[in-house]
Amino acid sequence: MPYNRIEIAPSILASNFARLGEEMRVVEQGGADMIHVDVMDGHFVPNITIGVPVVASLRKATRLPLDVHLMIENPEQYIEAFVRAGANRVLVHQEATPHLDRALAMIREAGAEAGAVINPATPVEMLGDVLDKVDTVLVMSVNPGFGGQKFIPRATKKVRQVNELRERLRYDFRIEVDGGVENEHAAELVQAGANTLVAGTSIFHTPDPAEAVRKMKRAAMQALGKGFEKGA
Repeated sequence: MPYNRIEIAPSILASNFARLGEEMRVVEQGGADMIHVDVMDGHFVPNITIGVPVVASLRKATRLPLDVHLMIENPEQYIEAFVRAGANRVLVHQEATPHLDRALAMIREAGAEAGAVINPATPVEMLGDVLDKVDTVLVMSVNPGFGGQKFIPRATKKVRQVNELRERLRYDFRIEVDGGVENEHAAELVQAGANTLVAGTSIFHTPDPAEAVRKMKRAAMQALGKGFEKGA
């Protein structure tokens, strides 16, 4: 069942952490649908970011759902803690665990939406046996670990492949894209089947992040042939 609602998820990795509460309020005003939270451990990816206590603080600071992306080894050890802290959607990498089926089940049992993530070099087919167990498939359009990278164009083809599987198998999971997403990519990604666009630098590194959210939402909705009004 194709989705007709597009989510814009600003990634706080690109925000000013000294003004995090204020930055989230600004993107809320712009019509952001959720906040994307990148959790990195310095092992699975070459960077260290935030952990459970920060997610708990974010939960108190925003009414928006928290889209928590675990770029960590052994994600099963931390799933319950992140859900308790306030994660509404937890995404785990196919490459980070030999027990993806178990990890997805743990997320749902903890009370959150479950998402599976694939890196740019991971074939879509690697998710074949868990597509009936996910609420979201996240296609990485950069190699994970750092913000500000350039969008990898072949990610659009991968989104299209995931969408073809979704339609053929009649599943209803969302397709999310994360990494280097700019306004110029919104239309092609949505037309390929994407439902959730994660954007960091292209939102927070602008003079008006609220307007940046509105512009991306407008571009995405126009690609679906729908009008978008401020506040809709």
